[in-house]
Amino acid sequence: MVKGRIVVTGGAGFLGSHLCERALNDGYGVICVDNLLTGRLANIAHLMAAEEFAFVECDVADYAYHGGDLVAILHFASAASPADYLRVPVETLLTGALGTRRMLEIARERDARFLLASTSEVYGDPQVHPQPESYWGHVNPIGPRSCYDEAKRFAEALTTAYRGVHGTDTAIVRLFNTFGPRMRAHDGRAIPTLISQALAGEPMTVTGDGLQTRSICYVDDLVEGVFRMLWSDHPGPCNLGSTYEISMLDLARLIRDLVGSDAPIVHVGRPTDDPRVRRPDIALAAKILSWEPSVSMVDGLRSTIRWFAAQSASVIGAPTPASGRRP
Repeated sequence: MVKGRIVVTGGAGFLGSHLCERALNDGYGVICVDNLLTGRLANIAHLMAAEEFAFVECDVADYAYHGGDLVAILHFASAASPADYLRVPVETLLTGALGTRRMLEIARERDARFLLASTSEVYGDPQVHPQPESYWGHVNPIGPRSCYDEAKRFAEALTTAYRGVHGTDTAIVRLFNTFGPRMRAHDGRAIPTLISQALAGEPMTVTGDGLQTRSICYVDDLVEGVFRMLWSDHPGPCNLGSTYEISMLDLARLIRDLVGSDAPIVHVGRPTDDPRVRRPDIALAAKILSWEPSVSMVDGLRSTIRWFAAQSASVIGAPTPASGRRP
């Protein structure tokens, strides 16, 4: 007997697939909604045979829920890497606007808890460090990254408005850089790029002087934080991420050492509006969720490297899994 159903938008993506897996393991029926713009069926292939799992291929703005008891919506649909959202800026903005509105309407009609995946990008190139939830950010609203930044900022505002006007049970989490298995090798983000280059013995590319910093959190820790927030009664926003800050140059050196590669590190141009620093203040998550990351960066990187190594060693082009059941 399932506890109820959870809709995961963007469920075939890197983070979404891990959320689908966790919800199933926790005893919930899962409906994965994804238009496969950046998600991949391979990420959820191992879930397709589960009786309580269904995959729906469609844009979240067009999704209609026809199932039974709906207890929650995890709204993670969005292009998330610069390489992706710079390629589809209009789609990214519309997912944040129309997609968020559609899922909020379903949550309101079904009296379900709605959790929005926002991002540390709402803080822009921060002038406050580390970044607490009270910081309003330093964002260029017309820069090349604005399609993602502003989509998430608008989604936060719309989620807050639904809570205030309609009494919808909502929550907002601001996710900082997350990594782990199922990331796409060529999605443009630093960790999969550097791991893939190191494994191939290719020059490892670091943008600018490499002194810009990020705080990276392993996916298992992030998923735990998301579910603790989901089952809390707190509206957020709440930062989720690691407080261990590392420069991109040091990260590249660490990955090279863990892979056992002698690949050279080369410097390339730094993207416009690329933040200089990024580290969350997670005092709120510690207080209301009793949450903090437990997987060390090195252990997380080792796990991720093993996954990428296995992918590169496997035969690409396995049969495409069935498209799943439509509830």
